[in-house]
Amino acid sequence: MHELILHHYPTSPFAEKTRLMLGFKQLSWRSVMIPPLMPKPDLTALTGGYRKTPVLQVGADIYCDTGVIARRLEAEKAIPALFPEGQEFNVASFAQWADTLVFQHAVSLVFQPESVAARFGSLPPEFLKAFVADRSALFSGGQATRLPLEQAKHQWPGLMARLHQQLAREQGDFLFGEPSLADFAMAHPLWFLRGTPVTAPLVDDYPVVTAWLARVLGFGHGSLSDMSADEAIAVAREATPAALPDEAFVDPNGFQPGQQVAIAATDYGVDPVEGELLFCGSEELILRREDPRAGCVHVHFPRMGFRIEAR
Repeated sequence: MHELILHHYPTSPFAEKTRLMLGFKQLSWRSVMIPPLMPKPDLTALTGGYRKTPVLQVGADIYCDTGVIARRLEAEKAIPALFPEGQEFNVASFAQWADTLVFQHAVSLVFQPESVAARFGSLPPEFLKAFVADRSALFSGGQATRLPLEQAKHQWPGLMARLHQQLAREQGDFLFGEPSLADFAMAHPLWFLRGTPVTAPLVDDYPVVTAWLARVLGFGHGSLSDMSADEAIAVAREATPAALPDEAFVDPNGFQPGQQVAIAATDYGVDPVEGELLFCGSEELILRREDPRAGCVHVHFPRMGFRIEAR
């Protein structure tokens, strides 16, 4: 049984989503700090080029994107469930909406000039310049576009009104009654906004929302201990990847196990990862790749939000 290893950095919203899922499931995990900016040679030794945060490692299996990380954590510990029985469609669909549309608004609002000044004001100008260049590269070439600030401000009350309505009418304390992936997907953009006094009122002006957010953040981060990047790479090198899922699925575009392919995100951070396609399922894609440092690894991606091309 391999340890759960999370490659992340403290201020990443999607890393916070994953840390909260780990806390919800009361899991123990190892924490590997990665740089917020490229280059990330230790991370990409495991992923093959995928640069987004976070990445979950379990032995020689590498999980890219919180969509597939959530399903791996569900397999690790079924109860409490991220996808409660009977709510699987609602939870997954809401989470995708929050991770895309709501997060798109949060990014525009957080990176308005006044908020950037508050967030980065104490850091050297060189860092801010490097950060802007890195994020420009991150959002280059994908389908995601920066929502104009005025439009984000214009639409934000509508998003919060919908959230408020769902919370006010639901019988339980969470978005779909009992806690689920939907709560963690909605929480991380709001956690991001609360990072500066400029954007915090966009959340704090809604008491029902802040009370719910406090409950979600109250799950904490589970039990963690530090691990170095070199140690994590050694774990991958010495481990054998897990058995492939048992699922009969015919890919609609005809991709077959054994093909050489490249898989990449479609929204942003579109750096492709090349390797041998091992598994092509309804929710998950798995590549086999060899790395001089990490050895043979299986890299997992969600089907949603990613594209696959023959090489």
